Amino acid sequence: IAMLAGLWEQEWRRKQQDEEEDKRPPVFIIVCKNTQIARVLYEWIALDKPPPGIPHSKMPLFRNHASELNTIRVDSKVVAETDSGEAKSDEVRWMRFTLDTVGKTTWPLDALGRPLCPEGFGELAEKLGRPLHPPGRDVRCIVSVGMLTEGWDCNTVTHIAGLRPFMSQLLCEQVVGRGLRRTHYELNDDLKFSEETAQIFGVPFQIIPFKANAGGAAPPPAKRWHVKALPARAAFEIRYPRVEGYTQAIRNRIAVNWDAVPRITINPQKIPPEVQLGRLLPSASGKLSVLGPGQAQQATLDAYRAQRRVQELKFDLAQHLTRLCGQSRGCEVPAHVLFPQILAVVERYLLEKVVVQPPADLRDVFLAPYYTWVVERLAEAIGPDSSQGETPELPRYEARRTAGSTADVDFWTSREPREVVRSHVNYMVPDTKKWEQSAAYLIDTHPATRSFVKNAGLGFAVPYLHNGQTHEYVPDFIVRLDAAEPRYLIIETKGFDELEDIKRGAAERWVSAVNVEGSFGVWSYRVAKQVSEVPGIISATARG
Repeated sequence: IAMLAGLWEQEWRRKQQDEEEDKRPPVFIIVCKNTQIARVLYEWIALDKPPPGIPHSKMPLFRNHASELNTIRVDSKVVAETDSGEAKSDEVRWMRFTLDTVGKTTWPLDALGRPLCPEGFGELAEKLGRPLHPPGRDVRCIVSVGMLTEGWDCNTVTHIAGLRPFMSQLLCEQVVGRGLRRTHYELNDDLKFSEETAQIFGVPFQIIPFKANAGGAAPPPAKRWHVKALPARAAFEIRYPRVEGYTQAIRNRIAVNWDAVPRITINPQKIPPEVQLGRLLPSASGKLSVLGPGQAQQATLDAYRAQRRVQELKFDLAQHLTRLCGQSRGCEVPAHVLFPQILAVVERYLLEKVVVQPPADLRDVFLAPYYTWVVERLAEAIGPDSSQGETPELPRYEARRTAGSTADVDFWTSREPREVVRSHVNYMVPDTKKWEQSAAYLIDTHPATRSFVKNAGLGFAVPYLHNGQTHEYVPDFIVRLDAAEPRYLIIETKGFDELEDIKRGAAERWVSAVNVEGSFGVWSYRVAKQVSEVPGIISATARG
């Protein structure tokens, strides 16, 4: 243990000295035979309480303090209790949270920058009076009994000591496997993963017949860039609202922005309306084939379609949407007044927005996923008719967080960025090889651009509904235009995207609601199919 602890300390010192290195502490695992041995080792390492006849551990980096939990002890019994949902105490539950967050410095964030804590963690932390950061953040050493045979995905394990008998190669594989998870997946200049090694003692693993060359030079760390807001460029700051939903009050009339409503294509190439069923008999090559022995059967939707009428589909969809609208808090229209309006919307949508590719049929909308898609598209599109005196739809801003800002950008990346001038953030981090870099140059040098930002690490997202779930659309750029009043342009540089119409409709709904509310200036949204379109989009938006 002392030898491995020395190797661990060398690795930790190297990480601390390298400015671009991952600063998460490497993890040292000790696998014990039983609980008694694990307890003695834990007290020796973490509490500096040696058993009789044993000197002090002299491993200060593994010692626990009031503000830092550097070493933990985990028994297989604890893992079994928490996996089965039968944890007997809050401390046992907290230990499982600690174990699951070893190697994690922060909680993962959603597209809006909100921490995604495990279910029940916040309540337990408040009950025990403990901080809300990942409880395993500072863990460097784990003293375990049988834990390593369970599923556990920490990817910072670099040192393993086996202090128990290993009676099978399978158990050795399971233990060694804890050190085989990669820390990073960035490719080097040769488009290969860089070498990563783990130091393992006391585990008679013989499956892999090679090891790292101790005399070879360590691979250079992947280059990283620090992307952050620069205080000297505070004049280029861009603020945006965090929209989590919308509020609307329909008192009499509804309306639909038909230009923004996404289309639906009934594509038989993706969801076939007919298939051939072959018998489960292999061909001469041993593979199942529809051309093999036996007669193939044709299965189609003809029998189902024969029992359905298009008029029935229209009324069914209108009834469903009327019920949805009526259940919303902002709808005050009686069902008998609302239904005819929605029926007219459904009829127009099926006529103009549903594209049927033969041999598909319009009646296939009765089936999933088409039915769900039609309901989602229209439920999102139907709103109050402001031209008839109805109150326009308004955004619902997040209550727990203030508006987003470029001042909040601060992250590291291994993706090579591009320096920019008229931006609060020092770098533009692209997601493409050339496209976004070219677009950023054209935006940065356009005379109508006051400032801009690439939406990376910013947290700006537009909510939308698809397949029954809420998703978040992350556009590419936000441009603040050079105008007397605050004016902003959201630019998306997009190639082919199956959800383009859905995202476009969600963005235009976001823009309309935010502009009605008015406190964040005037916003616009445009899509550039070619990079060459970007200057014209900026100029046209600035003019009007």
